[in-house]
Amino acid sequence: MGQLQDQKAVQQAQPGLVRTPLQGILELGQMLKPKSLDVRQEELGAMVDKEMATTSAAIEDAVQRIEDMMNQARHASSGVKLEVNERILHSCTDLMKAIRLLVTTSTSLQKEIVESGRGAATQQEFYAKNSRWTEGLISASKAVGWGATQLVESADKVVLHTGKYEELIVCSHEIAASTAQLVAASKVKADKRSPHLSRLQECSRTVNEMAANVVASTKSGQEQIEDRDTMDFSGLSLIKLKKQEMETQVRVLELEKTLEAERVRLGELRRQHYVLAGAVGTPSEEEPSQPTAAPRGGTSKKPPLAQKPSVAPRQDHQLNRKDGVYPTQLVNY
Repeated sequence: MGQLQDQKAVQQAQPGLVRTPLQGILELGQMLKPKSLDVRQEELGAMVDKEMATTSAAIEDAVQRIEDMMNQARHASSGVKLEVNERILHSCTDLMKAIRLLVTTSTSLQKEIVESGRGAATQQEFYAKNSRWTEGLISASKAVGWGATQLVESADKVVLHTGKYEELIVCSHEIAASTAQLVAASKVKADKRSPHLSRLQECSRTVNEMAANVVASTKSGQEQIEDRDTMDFSGLSLIKLKKQEMETQVRVLELEKTLEAERVRLGELRRQHYVLAGAVGTPSEEEPSQPTAAPRGGTSKKPPLAQKPSVAPRQDHQLNRKDGVYPTQLVNY
């Protein structure tokens, strides 16, 4: 900086040496800028139609892929595995069909909103004027299309025994939440007496039911397929039993610590998601609810997983076998 104050040094300066790094910084900034910021308001209307069409195409592709997986499963598996695969794939097909009807109804409601609210303005001008609502529709539509693709991928892995059943359950929850987001974004400007809105809400309830069926069929299939290790300790000596007991206690503590850390991480992820979604989302009238597994005949509904209650520690004389604690005995080896 001192040299810049010298007139002779300024005359010998080489601006080209500075221009190149600045150009590189500008290019990096253009790459890091969110793509949604490149969309001008007059292009929002075209983007809505494009995203809704892309979502419909993704769902149609998902239905076809599930049909192909069904045919492959009939040739590659038999017995219990075939029964489980067919039940899971049938539930996924029903879910995709329900989502397809919901997207179609949402598109009809969207057109009704535009026609009733644009007045003398064009469709593009209406979308540009209501850019926040339009961006919410685009975001929700993308989420539905992405969820349908991920659900099919997870189902394919489960049928091929290369994936986890839990992934399919999580995808069912996510796709139910994304369709709820689409419904919330669609009904913001809708007339409450609109028949399209009534049909859309009915479609939303159907999607939740079908997503719950996917969860239920996945859990029941997992119980049928996975081998359950029988707990036979009859051949163990007292020393080996005590050793395995201590190892199990250590494992329980490790799993509890890991579970608590993952819960904290999940909370941070959801909070960051709400922050990012709030930048382009629309005000939601309903909280998206996760589907719950439909009860199976002959079985009782499992209670939801709850946090460990804080219970005051018992005295030694209050411990019993229900707590998994047994009195220590002195044994001569």
